[in-house]
Amino acid sequence: MLNPIGDHVLVMPISEREVTKSGIVLPETAKEKPQQGKVVAVGQGKYVNGTLVSFKELGVEVGQTIMFSKYGPTEIKLNDEDFYILESGDILGVLKK
Repeated sequence: MLNPIGDHVLVMPISEREVTKSGIVLPETAKEKPQQGKVVAVGQGKYVNGTLVSFKELGVEVGQTIMFSKYGPTEIKLNDEDFYILESGDILGVLKK
């Protein structure tokens, strides 16, 4: 598994099945990139005013589902699975269950 460094987060994208109002299921090629994902691994944290702030202090932990900016992630493939790597600034929020 990849261990992100610095203020980066490894995320497994969550894509929902998209259906039009008339009931047609859209193929993967017609869908937009997902903006939600499950945090798989986190880096050390982010420097704020010269002090390292961990992701836990920022409220982001492994296993949580997050929302992120549409154009922020870098897409990668590991063991035939799709993942995203994001910078901390691309994370918009944590979804609560």
